Amino acid sequence: MQFHNLTSTIKSRNKKRIGRGGKRGTYSGKGIKGQKSRSGTGGTNITEKGRSSWIKRFPKLGGFKSVYRKNLIVRSGAISKAFKDGEEVTPQILIKKKLLKIPKRGTSGKLQLVKILNDGPIDKKLRIKGCLVSKAVKKMVEKAGGKIEVLEKPTQTQKKASLMKNQNKSNKE
Repeated sequence: MQFHNLTSTIKSRNKKRIGRGGKRGTYSGKGIKGQKSRSGTGGTNITEKGRSSWIKRFPKLGGFKSVYRKNLIVRSGAISKAFKDGEEVTPQILIKKKLLKIPKRGTSGKLQLVKILNDGPIDKKLRIKGCLVSKAVKKMVEKAGGKIEVLEKPTQTQKKASLMKNQNKSNKE
């Protein structure tokens, strides 16, 4: 048996080619000019000839989802209740005292940062490490005699650089 002797069991149908004479004529029902008269113009029928279009009936889903996780928030009132005078405040201790949920990693690979916001007075001498702190809380802690080891929030360019670094690592692997 040779290749030219093989025949298919499935009958093939020829694609109907238009504009080749016959009863339909030159333009074959497509008109003269315009996008719909050209070849290769399939696409979805978004307009529905005067009827309310299906694309207009669907709700518009806008928005933006950041690759960076939002900061975990802890209120200053809860910290003043949970900690004694002279204690150290870190994200790990906040998790142990159940003031925080366990932080998650964003798609950038970075863990969520912890930020302490003003919600009540802090009149205890606390040492805060590894947390972002609002200006009002910073004033209260320093006024009470506590210390804050500054954790600077990364700038947008630093975030982009770390994101690119993580992507390059994943591409190499």
